Amino acid sequence: MTSFLQLHVLTSYPPANLNRDDLGRPKTAVFGGSNRLRISSQSLKRAWRQSEVFESAVGDHKGWRTRELGKRWVYDPLIAGKVPEKVAEKTAAAVAKVFGKPDGEDPKLIKQLAHVSPEEKQAIDQLVQKVLAERKVPSEEECKLLRHPRRAADVALFGRMLAADPAYNVDAAAQIAHAITVHPVTIEDDYFTAVDDLNDRQDDVGAGHVGETEYGAGVFYLYACVDRDRLSGNLGGDEELLRRTLRGLVEAICTVAPSGKQNSFASRAAASFALAEHGDRQPRSLAVAFLGGVRRGDYVRGAIDALKRQVEQFDAVYGPLASRRRHFDVTVPEGTLAELLDFVAAPENGS
Repeated sequence: MTSFLQLHVLTSYPPANLNRDDLGRPKTAVFGGSNRLRISSQSLKRAWRQSEVFESAVGDHKGWRTRELGKRWVYDPLIAGKVPEKVAEKTAAAVAKVFGKPDGEDPKLIKQLAHVSPEEKQAIDQLVQKVLAERKVPSEEECKLLRHPRRAADVALFGRMLAADPAYNVDAAAQIAHAITVHPVTIEDDYFTAVDDLNDRQDDVGAGHVGETEYGAGVFYLYACVDRDRLSGNLGGDEELLRRTLRGLVEAICTVAPSGKQNSFASRAAASFALAEHGDRQPRSLAVAFLGGVRRGDYVRGAIDALKRQVEQFDAVYGPLASRRRHFDVTVPEGTLAELLDFVAAPENGS
């Protein structure tokens, strides 16, 4: 039976614009009939997988998302090694098209981002060394560099889709919800000016620049679910790497904020509450706890109480939906991040 790790996290962000829409406004969602701030799962996953927290946990077991592998990893080193430009061009294009549809203007690039594993990067590097030695374009067979990833923690978690060869797709082990505020919000405008340092204000007393940006603040609920068995399979059964991956993911979720507008707002925040659940029952989000919105007052405390109450209500109707639980609560304080990380990385029959 499938084993799931579920995570429920509450994080309070001060005024921020962490994740913008096409007009530069903070992303929102209507939930429970009211407007909520939203941070997309794409934004969150990007912040986590690029963080020092995650990288220090998984080490070199991390992939790359890129359109430029043909240029950066093939063409550039071949040119630097004095390989004839025509050979470098053809080799780069041949390697690139294995990972995706070539860009119409530059065949060294591909149209879509490809998530490349460490095994594939190693294979590309080995091919480049061969071309450097032989000074000729490799065969089509030699350019078949796709591998079934087993050493890329981020690919194992978040999956990948390769239109060029679906046989090498990876089904994601992690499902990440969009984070939303537990209460209604109002997007506010920040009108700002900048002064020209060299303006002596004799002829022009106006600002050197006038601008406007939008922001919001709130307590966000984030839900994540990891299929532990699929993650193990994606990592080739490497339990030690699985534990490092889970620790890195959960620590990043609790401590890493998206980078949007951080220089303007310095809205970095750590989670105030996190609940982790192990079990083999069907997963469920606890977002319904906030359908009516937390009432005014201490939003963090109110959200924690609402989450705990929702867990009890689900269990009362469906029976225990988790076999083991662990949490930390900064407001008490109660529990620690270190204890939570030990819990999520413990074997399925751990405590």
